[in-house]
Amino acid sequence: MARILLVEDNEMNRDMLSRRLSRRGFEVLIAENGKLGVELTVSEKPDLVLMDMSLPVMDGWEATRRIKADPATSAIPVIALSAHAMTSDRQMALEAGCDDYDSKPVDLSRLVQKIEHLLAENR
Repeated sequence: MARILLVEDNEMNRDMLSRRLSRRGFEVLIAENGKLGVELTVSEKPDLVLMDMSLPVMDGWEATRRIKADPATSAIPVIALSAHAMTSDRQMALEAGCDDYDSKPVDLSRLVQKIEHLLAENR
């Protein structure tokens, strides 16, 4: 069972997405801000991180940069999640080190395809 770290500050989004991913067979860890997301990535070594980009304490761009800069966590795939669907937002996420990007509201089927693709590449 793949472990996914969901870094999301919105309680409704966190609850909905974690329940739906759990039903799909993933173990879901949760962080409510970017700083905690980095700390949990280092300590728990999830198989993949779903990173909201607009977060308190430390935004998703900086959290991703820190995850990717650490040799112990740099290979962990990160998918950016953002309500901003502009091309520039996607580009900024990729430049920060995200491996993929998905817009909110989340289309679960599309997101799961991206998750499975990155997990397969990372094995």
